[in-house]
Amino acid sequence: MSETRVDVKAADGTAEGVLFAPSSGTGPWPGVVYLTDIMGIRPAYHAMAQRLADQGFAVLMPNVFYRGTKLPVLDFVPQMGDERTMKRMGELRNSLPNDKMGPDGAAYAEWLLKQPSVRGPKVGVVGYCFSGQMSIRTAAAAPETAAAAISFHGGGLYTDQPNSPHLLLPQIKASVYTGHAINDRSMPAEAITKFEAALKDWGGRGESETYDALHGWCIPGRPEIYKESEAERAFHKMVAVLKAALH
Repeated sequence: MSETRVDVKAADGTAEGVLFAPSSGTGPWPGVVYLTDIMGIRPAYHAMAQRLADQGFAVLMPNVFYRGTKLPVLDFVPQMGDERTMKRMGELRNSLPNDKMGPDGAAYAEWLLKQPSVRGPKVGVVGYCFSGQMSIRTAAAAPETAAAAISFHGGGLYTDQPNSPHLLLPQIKASVYTGHAINDRSMPAEAITKFEAALKDWGGRGESETYDALHGWCIPGRPEIYKESEAERAFHKMVAVLKAALH
C-alpha cells in the first residue's frame, strides 16, 4: 500500500487529497483523478483507490468539497434519511456547484500531471454518484488533458436544464463510459435512454450500460446496496477503459 497525503491546487483554493501509487514497481505511471460520492473520502474509498492504483496507475483522490470543509467531511456515522445526515449532504453538495466541477477537475488533472510519479500527457477521470457528472464536466473543461471520463451510478447526466452534462459531449475528446443503476431517482430509465441517444449522436468514443444493481452498488459499507458481483464487473470495466485510453 502506498498513499501520500497531498495538498492540491484547485480552481478556487487548495484541496486536501491522497495520492496513491502501486504497491510494487517503479513509475512513472498513468494518472487517474478519482472522485468520491457525496460522503467524501473515507476508508472504503481508500481501499478502492489503492486497488485501482495496484493495476498500474497513480491515483489522485481529492477532497472535492474543499470550499466548505476539511477532511473528514463527515464526523459522524451517516444514516440515510436521518435529518442530520441529509442536512450535511445538502451542505456538501452546495459547496460544489455544477459550474465549478469542470474547472476543479481540470485543475486536479493539471496538478496530477506535474507529479514526478505520473506519466502524461493525459489522465483518466472517474466519478461516482453526483461526481459521475463531474467526470464528464472535467473532460469537457480539459479536452486536451482528459483521455477517459468514467461515471458509475452518476446522477443528472441528462436533464432539461441548459447546463445538463450531455450538452457538453461535443466539447469532449476523451472516451466516455457510463454505468447506470436500476431504479435510480437521480438517473431514471427515461433519462438513461435520452443520454444514450445523445451519446450515439455525439459520435465520439462512448459506451453506456445499466447494471443489475441499485444506486451506490460499487461502494462497500452499505450491505443493502453494495452488490459485489456487479461492483467487480464495474471495477474490471473501469480498468479496461483506463488502460485502453492511457497505456
